[in-house]
Formats: sequence, C-alpha cells, structure tokens
Amino acid sequence: MPMGELVGTWCDRCGEAVATGTHQGCAAARVLEPPRYCAGCRRRMKVQVLPVGWSATCVEHGERRG
Repeated sequence: MPMGELVGTWCDRCGEAVATGTHQGCAAARVLEPPRYCAGCRRRMKVQVLPVGWSATCVEHGERRG
C-alpha cells in the first residue's frame, strides 16, 4: 500500500471510520508518519520508528513496514 493512501474500514492515522469524511489531513500526515491504528480492526498498533523506516504491529493482523 502506498504511504498516505487510505485502504480499509478504519483510518490508520486517527482510527475513525473511513466513510465518515475525506480524511485529507490524515492522508497528508501519513506521507511522513507511520500508521497508528490498524485499518482492518481499529486497534491501536505498536509502532517503532527507525532511521531506515518504521514498523507497526497489530496483535490480530500482524506487522506492516515502511
């Protein structure tokens, strides 16, 4: 998934339903930030930011890297 793209039921930055609005601010922020919520289940993810990228882990859906 390209960074800044909203895919799923929930916004991966604010945790609100994607259908509730445009989430333009969230998409713009996601270009520079890792996701904070799982887009599939809305759970808060464990996020680790490294000099070479980031990793975000959902206890149900596993790890994403960027």
